[in-house]
Formats: sequence, C-alpha cells, structure tokens
Amino acid sequence: MTAGLPGAPRVLHAAAEVYPLVKTGGLADVVAALPPAMAAAGADVRLLLPGFPQVLDAVTGARPVCELGPCFGALRAQLLLGRMPGTHLPAYVIDAPHLYRRDGGPYQASDGTEWPDNQRRFALLGWVGAHLAAGEADPQWVPEVVHAHDWHAALACAYIADHLPTAAATVYTVHNLAYQGLFPHDDWALLGLSSRFMAPAGLEFHGQLSFMKAGLKFADRVTTVSPSYAREIATHEFGCGLDGVVRGRGTDVTGILNGIDEVVWNPATDAALAERYDAERLDGKLACRRALQTTLGLEADDHSLLLTIVSRLTAQKGLDLVLAALPGLVREGVQLALQGTGDAALEAAFRHAEQAHPGRVRVHIGYDEARAHQLVAGADVIAVPSRFEPCGLTQLYGLRYGTLPLVRRVGGLGDTVRDGATGFVFEAASAEALQACVRRAMGLHADPTAWRTMMRRGMAQDHSWAGPAREYLALYEQARLARRRSPRLAPA
Repeated sequence: MTAGLPGAPRVLHAAAEVYPLVKTGGLADVVAALPPAMAAAGADVRLLLPGFPQVLDAVTGARPVCELGPCFGALRAQLLLGRMPGTHLPAYVIDAPHLYRRDGGPYQASDGTEWPDNQRRFALLGWVGAHLAAGEADPQWVPEVVHAHDWHAALACAYIADHLPTAAATVYTVHNLAYQGLFPHDDWALLGLSSRFMAPAGLEFHGQLSFMKAGLKFADRVTTVSPSYAREIATHEFGCGLDGVVRGRGTDVTGILNGIDEVVWNPATDAALAERYDAERLDGKLACRRALQTTLGLEADDHSLLLTIVSRLTAQKGLDLVLAALPGLVREGVQLALQGTGDAALEAAFRHAEQAHPGRVRVHIGYDEARAHQLVAGADVIAVPSRFEPCGLTQLYGLRYGTLPLVRRVGGLGDTVRDGATGFVFEAASAEALQACVRRAMGLHADPTAWRTMMRRGMAQDHSWAGPAREYLALYEQARLARRRSPRLAPA
C-alpha cells in the first residue's frame, strides 16, 4: 500500500456510499472524489466502507486484516483491505454478511422499507472506524484523522469519545441535516455506548436516539458542504431541530464547498454524449440537444427552452413548484425532461404531466448514469429549485457542461450560481417566482450571442476538488491541534 508525503496526515474516510459502487445521492460522488484529491495533495488516505455486495465485488486484492468476531448482530465479521477500482485507493471493507449482503439498497429493502437493523449496521461502521483510530484493527496503519460522513458513520466520533480516547482527531461532515439516523431510544443498549450518552447532552433527541448528534457533539471539527449551509443549519428554519446543537459548537462548524470530478464530468471526453464539445467548440452541444429530443420523443424544436431536472423526487427539491408552474411554462414554449425517483406522489404527478403534455414533457422514473450525462449536456437550462440544498452537485455539472443553472438562492446553490452572470437565481419558494425566473432565461435564450457568453463564463469556472482538498487538509491540522488541547469526551 502506498504512503503519503512525509509529514502529510494519515486520513481515514468512513462512509456508507461511494460512486460508482453504491450511490443514492451526492454523498457517493464526494466520497469517490475527495479522498483521491487529498492523496494527490500528498495525504495518506484510506476509505472505510460497509461490505455491501457491490463493494465486495469491486474492491481488488482484498485480504483479511483482522477478525471482528460476533458483533452488532453479525455472527461473523472481518475487516478486509483492498483497493478501489479505478483510483486504486486503499479501502477497508467490513465483511459482515448477516448485516450487509442483501438485495435492495444500502438503507432500504427492495420494497422501500427501512432495514429494521440499520442502527446495528451503521453502528458497526463507526465502531470499526474508532478501532482503526485506536490502532487495534490494523496496527500497521493508524489514522491521525477520522473523517466521518453523514449519520451513517457519525458514531465513530462517539465511540472515540467514550471508550477509545486516541490521538486521532475527528472531523464530521453533514451532507444533509434532514437525514439524521433516528432510532428508538432503547436501541442504545445495542450500541455498546455508556448510558451517559443517552442524555440530551449526548445522543438523545426528543425521546429518540440520533446518530447525527454523535458527529455534531463529539467530532473535533464539524463541516458542511457549503459555506451558506453552515450558516443556515444554525437557524430554526433550516436546523431540523438541531440548530441549537449547531450553534453550541460555534466556530467549530465551517462550510467547505463541494467540488466535482472533472474527469467523470467533462463534455470534451464524455463517452455518453452524442457529440463531445468544449467552450471553444459549442456546436457539439447543439448536436447533444437534438439527440436528446430525438431519444426522448420530444418535439424537434430548436427555439424552445429545453429545461432538465435530474434529482431525487422529494419535497426538499421543490419539485411541487415545477409541477405548479409547468402548464404555464409549456404554453410559453418550454420543454421539460426529468429523471428521478423517490416520493410516490411526485412520481405519479410527473407521469401525469408527461401524459398531459406529449412531445413537450418527458419523464424517466429511475436513475441511469449515462442518461443523466445526456440530460445535462442536451438541455439549455438545468433547474434546481430546492427548498433547502446543502451544496448541490447538479448545478455544478450544468456549469461544466454549458447548461445554465436555474436555482433558488439557498445553501450551496446561492454560493455557486451568480444571477445574470453564470445562471438564473430566484428567491421565494413559489411557483410564481420560479416561472418568472424561467421567463428571464427564455428572454436571454432569444439572444444566442448573450447566451453563449454566459455559457462560456460558467464553463470557465474551476469546480475541481483540488481547492476543497487543500481546505480540508488545513482543517485537519486545526482538528489535530484542538484534539491535543481539549479532546471531545463523553458527557459527564
């Protein structure tokens, strides 16, 4: 296994998802791209992942590191060490068949119901991260920083604070505060944590057990995926009931804007596209637009504003605003192409919209990575009208592909899209505000020279992971200093 540069930190990223092996949202893209960017900057980086079938099938050269024994309901569990496909980054994989080798998704069965033992499945992830930090799971490689991502890995911070006070600093990243990992209060007995953690000063949350609080309370530093979202989650409106906890951490909470993988998302090399292009060769984008209309069965209309949405279909994403505005937008000449899956009512509503507007609205319920690239490349505008948005990657893909983002000014959307310069921004969470913003886009679209100028301006921006990787490495040093001065310990 390779090592980083002399003096660079040893960093363990613990997460439940990584693209392209397991993906339900932007978390997987971050975990796939940020660690390699850190490695390129000199850090000695490894991943820790649950042994889902897709992970075990893909990781190469896996060998046993230690036996974990019967734990968390797993009759047999062992820790493997292999390499990620493509990047060859070292990855620890928890092989616990009883917990992870299942059909369905990482958190839900095929019928959409939550796995009833998710608390055990993801407690094990945090527990192993803590034991790696203590040098007990793999004495040959001991991290100096454990970076836990979202609620699935948050318990690593609590285990370190409880049983295993180590020299390893902990950093916890909130990718979406709305998904908190809430379980019945009595489940704490399954986790092996001291009872003092089950108080409001610990993991108790309105009579429940919150994995999210483990990261917010006990990590040495807390990050979110955009500066604006870091400020927003300290407010009642966006804090999801945890704003007091966030405010209590003060300046320990910072926002570092996500990047994108500019190798995976590059219109000049993207094999999924009908024709490749770049900022100097934009004719290829018109070819992608026409190919998308043909493939989807949209009317062959070069003058319409072709708007696309690639999103989870949830209330967070503001898609009810799109549905309310859609009849008027179609009458004014807009075409809509959408891909997504999620809330059954939203799925049904968009299917109905497709039937009501043949040739103008096309909907694909599900997710297909190649189709997502084609939708981003073929559209004129990519819409992200979210009610809240920690960072958002879709608008960054749009900028990269010369597809102008149309977004609501929340979280990372407001941090990354400049109204009238690189895209279109609206304020109120209303169909009227959305429709007015689309009309502004239609007005500019009627001026091809001005439209291409805005496209090129967006395509020239740097949204690679190199900058965020440097910011995280600087934050790790702060976390290590804080750990030495005043470690986060279990509640008294």
